[in-house]
Amino acid sequence: MDASSSEVKAPVLPECILPIQPKTMKDFQEDVEKVKSSGDWKAVHDFYLTTFDSFPELNAAFKKDATASFNTIEDSGINAKFVNAVYDTLINTPQDIQKTVLKGIINSLLREWKGPRTKDDLRAYFILLQNPQFNNTSTYVIYAHLLRQIATLVEADHHFLVHWFKKLSQKRFKQLVERLLQFISLRLFPAKPEEFPPITKCSWWIPSAAKVLALLNTANNLVHPPLIPYTDFYNSTLDHIDLMEEYHTWQNFGNSHRFSFCQYPFVISIAAKKIIIQRDSEQQMINIARQSLVDKVSRRQRPDMNMLFLNMKVRRTHLVSDSLDELTRKRADLKKKLKVTFVGEAGLDMGGLTKEWFLLLIRQIFHPDYGMFTYHKDSHCHWFSSFKCDNYSEFRLVGILMGLAVYNSITLDIRFPPCCYKKLLSPPIIPSDQNIPVGICSVTVDDLCQIMPELAHGLSELLSHEGNVEEDFYSTFQVFQEEFGIIKSYNLKPGGDKISVTNQNRKEYVQLYTDFLLNKSIYKQFAAFYYGFHSVCASNALMLLRPEEVEILVCGSPDLDMYALQRSTQYDGYAKTDLTIKYFWDVVLGFPLDLQKKLLHFTTGSDRVPVGGMADLNFKISKNETSTNWLPVAHTCFNQLCLPPYKSKKDLKQKLIIGISNSEGFGLE
Repeated sequence: MDASSSEVKAPVLPECILPIQPKTMKDFQEDVEKVKSSGDWKAVHDFYLTTFDSFPELNAAFKKDATASFNTIEDSGINAKFVNAVYDTLINTPQDIQKTVLKGIINSLLREWKGPRTKDDLRAYFILLQNPQFNNTSTYVIYAHLLRQIATLVEADHHFLVHWFKKLSQKRFKQLVERLLQFISLRLFPAKPEEFPPITKCSWWIPSAAKVLALLNTANNLVHPPLIPYTDFYNSTLDHIDLMEEYHTWQNFGNSHRFSFCQYPFVISIAAKKIIIQRDSEQQMINIARQSLVDKVSRRQRPDMNMLFLNMKVRRTHLVSDSLDELTRKRADLKKKLKVTFVGEAGLDMGGLTKEWFLLLIRQIFHPDYGMFTYHKDSHCHWFSSFKCDNYSEFRLVGILMGLAVYNSITLDIRFPPCCYKKLLSPPIIPSDQNIPVGICSVTVDDLCQIMPELAHGLSELLSHEGNVEEDFYSTFQVFQEEFGIIKSYNLKPGGDKISVTNQNRKEYVQLYTDFLLNKSIYKQFAAFYYGFHSVCASNALMLLRPEEVEILVCGSPDLDMYALQRSTQYDGYAKTDLTIKYFWDVVLGFPLDLQKKLLHFTTGSDRVPVGGMADLNFKISKNETSTNWLPVAHTCFNQLCLPPYKSKKDLKQKLIIGISNSEGFGLE
């Protein structure tokens, strides 16, 4: 939508001659001030009566210059301050003025349209959409008709509205989004059903609102940073509808005439998306397990319960190689429920062994000595090593691990930059043509900054350098990388070693350099990783996710709520009223964020929270009947903290800080 210029997208239609502007903003504000002393609303009433009488009158009142056409996407030509002042005043006016405005809007919306809309018409829609009266359910019938007219505009008109929306202040933009989300929620679950027409007669209400929300979402994504967080578009009311019915409707009918909220995934919360992905995963698990059972029976073999699971048998001493062999041999079973057994050890996997397998494997694979990933201290994240090798199967293993974690609702302690998840969804579904490249996405210096901030800063300085780039930087379209102690050079374009970087071509150089580092130099590694992840998570449900949401599904959310953890904690050997437990929560709730994260990492193996929140951790504090001289112990596989009965808050705090701050190497049991 944003790629095409306004000139290409839409012909410029002649605007009608506008009425004379009734009042300036200053005139209006003076009339409002006079009301305070006189109590006479006549002048203000006349202004609202005239202004909202028709689309031309709206333009006459709020257009910055009635004689100018303002046919560009960059400037709506509307006096935003005047619009805000008029609406802020409107909600405090007498009822007869508010009814006059609504009556004028009804007449404008009922007008018979002939031919395409003009830019003045679009301006009128843009102004009316900001009317705060539409917060009231009594106006919803009018609001719905306004939304339908905006939703059914041609794409060229939507293009203009999107670019005008992005120029709104954060406050006004957020109000528009919240008003639309409330409209959808109250239509789905009305407090007073008799207020609205029967659902069968207004089935178009929600699709119209969703379409207008999509325009606002597009506008939000065009601004960097966005006007509001993407999570502000979530509608938590949708967590309470039949999401799988919505998903199946979308699966069967796509984006055709059958409406589904899955057509507008930005309104579906990450918690709701997780439910969709889990149910879809469970259905795939059941289907595959059922097929295995049918195959056994058809061959007259005795069914075995183990055939319903992905059974991993690994030796601790050969963890990576055994895991790789098992997953390669059992590729057809990847979508079954995961169960892990460590060879030579007794015990059933009730979830703890599976989590331990993930923790140990991730720790080993991401160790710097292993050479698969490089840890960047400045950004605190891992990135793919660009070293060339004969076999990239271990990168595929990491992809499978991430897929299995999502599939089996395990949170992994992995630190990849956001760019990784963008690449993982490029494309979200494995292409049927094997020649189509995967894991390639458009990247910028901002993406590079999340991994190599120092290098990104240097490239940014190159772009902003005011002197002679060729003489001052003396660079060519060539990069150098160290591989096993040998410096190798790569041309960013044919003959790049002979092409100097100049003021004229520096943008191209920076783009090619960034693309080389984040796409081309690691293509084979990332492609193996991509295919590994999608071999487990191949599902249309992935198309509903933003890259940031994939990261939260894999690694959990960084937002901690220790009060929520306190409410959901279970106790073994302690009661929540015991003095030791009271000391514990007094200390933990008073910790700074970094110590709270260390506590979470010490007890669960990750400093992040599952999508379902702290309650999903199943955190447990057990009484450790040992000397109070001992430090606390954690069973990370069961999210369990074993706490000796310390006699004082000071002693507990001291021992807890020592334990959680020095746990690397002995915190995992």
